[in-house]
Amino acid sequence: MATIQGYAVYAAGAELLPLKYETGELRPQDVEVRISHCGVCHSDVHLIDNDWGMSLYPFIPGHEIVGTVSETGSLVKHFQPGDRVGIGWQADSCGQCEWCRRGEENLCAQAQPTCVRRHGGYAEAVRVNARFAVKIPEALESEKAAPLLCGGITVYNPLRTLGVNPSSRVGVIGIGGLGHLALQFARAFGAEVTAFSTSAAKEEEALSFGAHRFVNSRESKGVKALEGTFDLILSTINADQDWSAYVSALRPHGTLCFVGAPPKPVSLPVFPLVSTAKSVCGSNTGSPSRIAEMLDVAARHGIGAKTERFKMADATQAVKRVRKNQVRYRAVLAS
Repeated sequence: MATIQGYAVYAAGAELLPLKYETGELRPQDVEVRISHCGVCHSDVHLIDNDWGMSLYPFIPGHEIVGTVSETGSLVKHFQPGDRVGIGWQADSCGQCEWCRRGEENLCAQAQPTCVRRHGGYAEAVRVNARFAVKIPEALESEKAAPLLCGGITVYNPLRTLGVNPSSRVGVIGIGGLGHLALQFARAFGAEVTAFSTSAAKEEEALSFGAHRFVNSRESKGVKALEGTFDLILSTINADQDWSAYVSALRPHGTLCFVGAPPKPVSLPVFPLVSTAKSVCGSNTGSPSRIAEMLDVAARHGIGAKTERFKMADATQAVKRVRKNQVRYRAVLAS
């Protein structure tokens, strides 16, 4: 049994305040991780505000965790105390369903998020099933790696699953916390990469992250001029757009993939999908094995989040800045 100190939300939308909790005995399949860094994700803001109707208070947010293993359960053989590991959105799954057996634990109906109905990473330590802790390659700095564990895998997984390769033409909508990572990974895959943004001021940064071309999506003619261009368009934003224009920008067999959720239902004409075999899909984070693969790719290609660092005790300030979209591009808490 151990006592863990963290920063918790006691009511929807409230500020973070100190909380101590008792862990109980370490389960045989679990690891305890002493946290050095934890990213502040927009999903944390949604959980803090109970936008998804699943939050129980008080709870400690945080699911982009980097730290070192401090204790292992009796059944854990592949970690030793001192190993540097990362933990993302998921802390456990049933381990027995079709999806778990296929190595797609992120699709398990009983998947257990790291900070939903349990305490997460704005804290000294966290405990999770060891299957959901992933070793961090030495080449990755902890601060740059933390946002990869949710933001990074969210954009990496569809690029990988949808077969992006050096012949692909990829568009990324939104140059923010997700989009700036998507540009880097798409470029590492060898694709021709186009950045779409409503902020013309982000052009230089978008090109530095790996985009070959920048399009101001406020100018409708800019998107329309690219009709029939892309194999994949990845939307990372939580805003409404002229989605039919992006479908028109796809090549035959092209895909419009959502990893951000627009506030209104998406309405699309079906005939362009039918006539040229185009697709619309969504993507949900990724499995532990896919996260490990992504971290290896990031280490070999020098990919990392652009971060702003905050002390763990300043978590409320960090959340406020993320809520107002004032961070470029990922906030990270450091112990």
